[in-house]
Formats: sequence, C-alpha cells, structure tokens
Amino acid sequence: MEQLTPRVRIVWLVLALARAAVLGGLLVGGAIGLSQTAFSDASPVPLVATAAGIAVSLAIVRILVAWRRYGAWQFKLRNDDLYIRRGVFTRTKTVVPFVRVQHVDSRRSPLERTVGLATVVVYTAGSRSSDVAIPGLTPARAEALQESLRRLAIESEGEDAV
Repeated sequence: MEQLTPRVRIVWLVLALARAAVLGGLLVGGAIGLSQTAFSDASPVPLVATAAGIAVSLAIVRILVAWRRYGAWQFKLRNDDLYIRRGVFTRTKTVVPFVRVQHVDSRRSPLERTVGLATVVVYTAGSRSSDVAIPGLTPARAEALQESLRRLAIESEGEDAV
C-alpha cells in the first residue's frame, strides 16, 4: 500500500482552519446578533463566550481529524484494479476496476501548488460515485500514476467488469 506525501497534512490543516474560522465566525456572529435582540433574556457575555468555546472546540476537532486523515489514506494499483482505503471515523474501501476507468485527470489547486502537491482524479463508468480522487501526490508521482492508470485501462479494454 502506498501512502500520500506527508505535505498533504499542510493542505488539510489549512482547509480545516479556514472552515473552522468560517463556522466559528457564524457561531459567534449569530450569538452576538441573538444577544442584541429581544429573544435573549440572558446577558450577552455568556452567550457569546459559549459560542466562542464551541467554535474553538470544533476547530480543535477539525484539526485533529485533518491530522489523523493522513494515516488513514492509502492506495494501491493491483492487477485488475485501483484499491483505495481511507477514512478517520468511517473507514471506506474503494475498488475501481481498470475496465471501468473512463479517463484520468490531474489537478493542482493554488494551495496544492504552494506546497508542491497534485491530485489525480479517476472518472469511472457508472452513476454512483463516478469519480475517485487521490490527493497528496507529488506532481511527478501524479503524472506517473495518471499514465499508469491510462495504460492499465487501455490494456483492460474488452475484459469483463467486476
């Protein structure tokens, strides 16, 4: 099994912090707004402090999950398929038969480019979960994986799907 590049943690941590900041801003802003209305009989200080405490707690949880996510992410090119195992709370195992691969893309978001990473996206035939992304790859590994998947999909043409 192959793991992702450890630098993917930076991307996931930055995204977790950004999402936590937005959610925290909404919680604290809502608490401040609610404390200024007639709906709140309590003093605004405890309400805002509680909202801020919840926001900080959620941020810590998001950061811990982003950190643990790295260890839970693995993938492997097997004889007839791509096998992916991931998930912190809910473990997900995905098997993509090469015969089902339609096309393979690689993408690099601005944040990924900053830390020197890329994501490979495998599009498959079918309607449910018709694409699978493998994040946290170096650009060279992403290109090699994309080429390998393309070659294996061409070689498997004509074989029966799973």
